[in-house]
Amino acid sequence: MAPSRDSNVKEESSQVSYKKAINTKTERIIQNRKHANDIFDVIEYLQSEKENEIIFATNACSKIFCELLDRGDLYVGELPKEEDLMHGDRSAEEKYHIFMRHRYNSCVELLLENIGHEAFRVKEMSLCALMKFVAAEGKHPLQNLDWCEHYNFPRELILALVKHLLSEKEDMSLLISRFQEFMEKDDVRYYVMSSVRDNITRVMGRNKRDVIPVYQNNVFTLLSTINIPSQASEMTNFLVKQEKKHEDWKAARLKEHKRAFEQMWLVFLKYKLPSSMYKKILVILHESILPQMGDPTMMIDFLSAAYDIGGAISLLALNGLFVLIHEHNLDYPDFYKKLYNLLDPSIFHVKYRARFFHLANIFLSSTHLPVYLVAAFVKRLARLSLTAPPTALLILLPFICNLIRRHPSCKVLIHKPSAAEEPCDDPYVMEEKDPAQCHALESSLWEIKTLQRHYHPDVAKAAMMINEPLSEQEEDISVLLELSTFELMERELKAERKTIPLEFDTATELLKSPREVLGVHFSLE
Repeated sequence: MAPSRDSNVKEESSQVSYKKAINTKTERIIQNRKHANDIFDVIEYLQSEKENEIIFATNACSKIFCELLDRGDLYVGELPKEEDLMHGDRSAEEKYHIFMRHRYNSCVELLLENIGHEAFRVKEMSLCALMKFVAAEGKHPLQNLDWCEHYNFPRELILALVKHLLSEKEDMSLLISRFQEFMEKDDVRYYVMSSVRDNITRVMGRNKRDVIPVYQNNVFTLLSTINIPSQASEMTNFLVKQEKKHEDWKAARLKEHKRAFEQMWLVFLKYKLPSSMYKKILVILHESILPQMGDPTMMIDFLSAAYDIGGAISLLALNGLFVLIHEHNLDYPDFYKKLYNLLDPSIFHVKYRARFFHLANIFLSSTHLPVYLVAAFVKRLARLSLTAPPTALLILLPFICNLIRRHPSCKVLIHKPSAAEEPCDDPYVMEEKDPAQCHALESSLWEIKTLQRHYHPDVAKAAMMINEPLSEQEEDISVLLELSTFELMERELKAERKTIPLEFDTATELLKSPREVLGVHFSLE
């Protein structure tokens, strides 16, 4: 049923009435101190059940208190209790400053509560208003902060804002993405990082053994949006301008930013994480986290723990370990032993298969690796090839041949005289976790010989390579790493095929009935 004209008129008039009331009171508060009590009515709208009223009142409060901060009409220092205003010999102006400072605090508390409002527009407007207060307090500090540590930046307000952004019950990813705009300011970013670190310590400290999925997802969303400038000369974008000793301000020093970034991530990763969170972190670790840390080797404990979990998480941990080993000379004990044990049938079906083989190819590229170790990898991959899909086999077979090219001593696996003479038990022990004890060098690559009869012609052709002497030039497997089953089928369907004659003489009587055939015979007689 359509709303009546009277109801529309009432709704329109109510909208006009609250806007007019808020605008009128706002102007009166700003223009004359005797109307200071009108601030109660404006702040009350922040608790309205109507979304539009909250948004309009939020803009009004932002206008009022930014103006009061600019004029210096808010009390500075440790705020006396409001009840004490009735006693003592304070001047009327000081009482006004204390009164409005209390109203400002009430407004901030309500805006922080509205960060958790069900309507996103209310959340967004509350966030923007609070960040305006951060900028205004930065110019006109309300607290006597330690000059050397925080200068005149409102750290407490940022800390409270971060606390509400990192909700334990509600997914705040959309609002955090909106907050990313403010973290482009160098000083905001620095104090957000230190506030996140303190918040994680407080929240996770009381839940040491438990995961808090919603909270930890909010933390990860916020952390993953933080990017540190690569050079100190790039740090010129500040929300609050410091008039004195700007170069000594921690928020203006790249080294302090990297230290805060490092501490923030290390505290987050110290606690137990949901399994899905490991994957999210490891995917971005080598590109977005390690390069921005002051000492990336501090991540070794997290990477070692992730590497020991197994499955796709271990595969993803390889990227981070690769960076630490190759770029930071990290000595990782039993690395190749653990890499060897990652080789199981599941690697052919995981999402990160291409990344794994790319990194494995790099790790096994050194010609200084012992022969027994390379032979163990070759034999294990050959054994796994018996149950691998065609797309994986087209990676595996060139991969194995490349390993043999790099290490000619492994050719003994191909040219095994006893293997051709008579059937025998394979001495290779697939279940052995130590590559030095698996007896790979005593075995042969009979698995690849078997694959020469594979149903897929490309696989059979690739397996035929071991029948001829291997060329010195390695095959480029990078073009095969992302090969999918669909692409393989498309390639087969588009391949040109020759018409093969099935019979020399053209058949002419295949479709004739027996009676017609007999009629032909009778006519011949």
